[in-house]
Formats: sequence, C-alpha cells, structure tokens
Amino acid sequence: MKQIWISIRITLFLMLVLGVAYPVIVTMVAQVAFPDKANGSLVYDDGLLRGSSLIAQNFEKPEYFWPRPSAVSYNPLPSGGTNAGPTAKGLLDAAKERGAKLRAANLGAGDPPQHLLFASGSGLDPHQTLAAIKYQVSRVAVARGIPQNEVEKLVTDHLEGRQLGILGEEVVNVLALNRALDKVKPIPESAAQEPQQDQVQPNHPLDSSGK
Repeated sequence: MKQIWISIRITLFLMLVLGVAYPVIVTMVAQVAFPDKANGSLVYDDGLLRGSSLIAQNFEKPEYFWPRPSAVSYNPLPSGGTNAGPTAKGLLDAAKERGAKLRAANLGAGDPPQHLLFASGSGLDPHQTLAAIKYQVSRVAVARGIPQNEVEKLVTDHLEGRQLGILGEEVVNVLALNRALDKVKPIPESAAQEPQQDQVQPNHPLDSSGK
C-alpha cells in the first residue's frame, strides 16, 4: 500500500511539473524572447492579417510570384504529400500539365525548374528556390509594368542564404516578396490577389512529396 501512495505522489508531482509548470514557463519565455515566432510568425498589413511567413499561400495572378505546387491545396490542417513514386503516371501527368501552364505564362523563359513542377513534402513550403523565382521575373515585371531590374533587385533583397552557410540552397520567401511588390506598385483592387485554397496550378490527386 505504501508503494502505491508513493507512486501516486510521484505521478501527481510529475503532472504538475511537466504538465503545468514547464509549459507555462516555456510559453512565458517564448512570449518575452521571440513573441513573433511564438505566435506563428503572422504577417499583417495595416492591421489586416495576411497569413504566416511559415506557410505557403496560393498565388496565381501574373503580377505575383508563384509558390511551389501543393498536394493539399495549401491547407495547413492535412499538410503533407501523397508519397507518389517517381514513376507514378499521375505524378508525371501532373508535372507535364504544370509545365505546359508555366511555359504558357512565362513565354520565352524555357523549361521551368523542378520546384515549380513538384510539391514539397509538406505542401506548405513558404520558400521558392532562386532559380524558380528568376524564371518568373520577366512575367512579373511585364504584368506589373515596372522595370525588370527593379524586380530583380527586390528578389536580391529578399534572398535568404544557406543555413549555416552550407546547408540547403538560397531561397526566397514568396509571401514576403509579393508583399514587397505590392508596396512598390500595387495592382488594382479588383485584380488584387487574395490567396485562396483552390487556386494556382492544378493540384492533382497524385503529387510529389519531393523535398
């Protein structure tokens, strides 16, 4: 009986320490040290919530840079890919269709980089590779009616380097870049992009979870 009471006291103690005290302390420290990240890295424009810098949004207007495709239609609740293999017919068909749409939208740019053809493992990658961004520069500049070198400068200003200088590759946060474009030259309100879950390049039942 004595051992039972000892076990109960230890259990209650650990519940209070690990289930109450520890989460409260961690939350308080996070709110003081880095409140923006602790609250989801939310992005606001004039007090209006535009999204999170950590979650991709669905841009398909020619005036905006497009993100990677998403197997979950950019819905953060069932995030993920479909794990389709490299020889899956549905995956190949999806890539071909996206490639055709991209070549039509970016005339003269050639074949699109693979990051514009295949979804990320989460379907919510907020970043795009530098090659994929450069592929779209001409289209965005023409659609916005601004010099191409000005768009290229914005891209350079938003370029994020490799982690620790060696890991991964240089990328650009698509939402941050598109917000910067709107500040340089806003598009008419009627044509303004409001990211939605059901736009952008077609999201096929089969998609890559390539990383």
